[in-house]
Amino acid sequence: MAAPDVPVVSVMLAVSDADAAARWYCEALGARVLWDLGGVVGLSIGGAPFFLGEPASNGWATPADAGTRTVRVEVFVDDPDAFVARAVAAGADGTVDPVRDHQMPWGPHRQGAFDDPFGHKWLVGDRSPLAAHPAPG
Repeated sequence: MAAPDVPVVSVMLAVSDADAAARWYCEALGARVLWDLGGVVGLSIGGAPFFLGEPASNGWATPADAGTRTVRVEVFVDDPDAFVARAVAAGADGTVDPVRDHQMPWGPHRQGAFDDPFGHKWLVGDRSPLAAHPAPG
């Protein structure tokens, strides 16, 4: 758990069936369930928390209900290729943005993406953007 004065930023993904989504994220991404309140589920991937919720006319919607993506989740891992491959093997669509090296001011950043079965886009990259880098030029 983070120190009390260190904020933790997370997301709650709108899904139509939180139990089915939790099962998929556990299989596909290696998530583990932190808690399940029925319709709202807390998950963690490698200690990074995220949440699933079934919208109930409370001001937010699933991507299917909204007719568009409602969030882009970014994950930073040691091996983006393996992370994306696991998700694709479990049914994610990895065809739109394959994992590849992107040239950044600090050097190469390996990243790709997949769309999960619930309509959310996941960008998965190495940890290089998490460090401070000098401004270009």
